[in-house]
Order: sequence, then C-alpha cells, then structure tokens
Amino acid sequence: MIYGIGIDIIEIQRIKESVDKLGDKFLNKIFTEKELDYSLSKPNKYQHLAARFAAKEAVTKALGTGWNGEFSWKNIEVSNDEKGKPLVNLTGPLVEALSDGKKLQVTMSHSREYVSCFAIIHKNE
Repeated sequence: MIYGIGIDIIEIQRIKESVDKLGDKFLNKIFTEKELDYSLSKPNKYQHLAARFAAKEAVTKALGTGWNGEFSWKNIEVSNDEKGKPLVNLTGPLVEALSDGKKLQVTMSHSREYVSCFAIIHKNE
C-alpha cells in the first residue's frame, strides 16, 4: 500500500547562489554535518547539495506535511549506501511517520543544470 509520494526538481545554480549569498548560515540550516562532509568533499559539490535539498523537499511532500514548522530540515538526512543508493534517515518528530512497518524510498537524478528526486512511503501488506 502506498501512503505518500513526493517529487521535487531544483536548479543546481539556485543552491550555488544560496551558498554564495548566505554561506554557512544556509548550509547549517539545511544540511546535517554528515551531508555537508559528503557533499563538500565532491568536485561537483553543488550538485550533491542540490540533490539532498530536493530529496528533503520530496520527502516532505510524501509525508504530506510540507514545511509546517513542526520539524527542521535536519530531521531529514540523506546519505548513500556502499553502492550509491540514496538512503533517508528521519529523526525527531518525523520518526513516527515510518511506524507500523512503513518504508521510505527515494531516487535522485541529475543533469548538468537540474536535480530531481522522487520519494515514496509504502508498506507491504
């Protein structure tokens, strides 16, 4: 059974401009330390930051909450497994969203200028 789906697309340049304009204030509001360590170590760091940003947006849409002020950007942490598959860890008030055996999966895609992410919350019945 599907409980929620979400999708997001973002221009990589938009993330670069936010970092250029706001610097650490932007980075530390949106991304966890683990996300920053990973993304900033890459030659194409803005692409990786944009992917994590889009994933967070897609997840909030799948949850059906949007950014309602009840949780922070950092309550959604995006990482990758050893093969590169994106993984999402929810913390704080979002943990309950995956109760009762629900699973959250995301997929990300990118081109030179854009990143997109699709999120789905489901449970095998």
